[in-house]
Amino acid sequence: MKKVFLSLAVVAALTVVSCKQADANTEAAADSTAVEAVDTAAAVVDTAAAAVDTAAAKVEDAAKATEEAAKEVKEEVKK
Repeated sequence: MKKVFLSLAVVAALTVVSCKQADANTEAAADSTAVEAVDTAAAVVDTAAAAVDTAAAKVEDAAKATEEAAKEVKEEVKK
């Protein structure tokens, strides 16, 4: 009876210890995953910002071209 009780105590102790180690590993993995996700998100934001800047430059160029074309049309209409 004493051996059975001690065996159950050892199994219970190992179960508790193994759960704590798994939690620690899970937390470390979650932290590293979070860091990777933040880095990836930052890269995506940088890429999107570059695309927006490029699009804004194209819009400004198009606006200038439209203004020049409008001036030319007004001059032709005045003639």
